Amino acid sequence: MIFIMGIQIAPAAVADFHQVLADHPRYWGERDLRSLHLLALVQEFGSTCLVARSEDGIRGYVFGFVTPNGTGYVHLIATRDDARGTGLGRRLYTAFAEAAEGQGARRLKAITSIGNTGSIAFHRRLGFDTDIVDDYNGPGRTMAVFHRDLPVDGLWS
Repeated sequence: MIFIMGIQIAPAAVADFHQVLADHPRYWGERDLRSLHLLALVQEFGSTCLVARSEDGIRGYVFGFVTPNGTGYVHLIATRDDARGTGLGRRLYTAFAEAAEGQGARRLKAITSIGNTGSIAFHRRLGFDTDIVDDYNGPGRTMAVFHRDLPVDGLWS
């Protein structure tokens, strides 16, 4: 567990997953990404599915896992509408990187649609390299693929 300015970053529980879905618009606005939220990730990869809790609920979360080839893959990362611009996304990524590295990860990876300019800018600020890959998610589904070596050496703190 990590405590920073009244926020506790800790492994997600099933109840946290359900709370995130109940508050989905606060994290994703008009985009309906509920189908990408997989309870199996929390159940099977609990140490790399993290929530940032405060007195007023879950401010942000990151759901990911470590692949057999040593890649810490971030499936979803989001901050609540009232927590944006506070550095919480950076802190969540740092906590995920530390958890993934503890499981043998040597690199990080994430993907997003090429139209998600906010995510692309965020990952570039964190030092990720970005490749645009045609047909990554099926025919005609070009994606931005982010990758970065570990360790992060405190660059995100």
